[in-house]
Amino acid sequence: MKAERLRTIYDRLLAQHGPQGWWPGETAFEVMVGAILTQNTAWSNVEKAINNLKAADKLSPQRITRCRMATLAKLLRPSGYFNVKAARLREFCHWYLRQGGFEALQRMPTDELRSTLLGIKGIGPETADDMLLYAFDRAVFVVDAYTRRLFSRLGVLRGGEHYETIRLSVEHAMKAEAILYNEYHALVVVHAKNVCKVKPCCDDCYLRNKCPSVD
Repeated sequence: MKAERLRTIYDRLLAQHGPQGWWPGETAFEVMVGAILTQNTAWSNVEKAINNLKAADKLSPQRITRCRMATLAKLLRPSGYFNVKAARLREFCHWYLRQGGFEALQRMPTDELRSTLLGIKGIGPETADDMLLYAFDRAVFVVDAYTRRLFSRLGVLRGGEHYETIRLSVEHAMKAEAILYNEYHALVVVHAKNVCKVKPCCDDCYLRNKCPSVD
């Protein structure tokens, strides 16, 4: 990947959509909870589940670990796969507390923290990188289905590349700080949701004259 090409995409997305200011969340812990709950569901459903936790005064690692599994699953129901997510969230919270919480984790080097996160059941590369970027302010590039769709249509990807191949290629090319990767990922998501959809709206796209997929 070429840095100039990636930067052009970023600049045009920013011009079209403006700054996004992600991730939605009042605290780093809330961001991490959201990263777990957003697996296989829309963010609007995650917001409902997080609001349930807040209303029940359960949005803390200590209270989640002490919460009955049936109660926790009920609170997480809007996010889908609520029994699985309840188990994953509780396991994550137990791990989080054993590690000493946010302050202790923040002191870990990025590679070590990423490896540790990936060792937790139910935490895959995308979820780990969401946490690293948005909760810990680490310079990692998040790859999701929207990234693959947009970059494949633009010819940046051939299709089928491994997650790590894409992430490392972007990071090697751009060598950017967390604030840029934060904005880049948010812009890719909003563009893929609203413009470069499964059935794309090419006439509304600021990238159309650079896109080989335009009819």
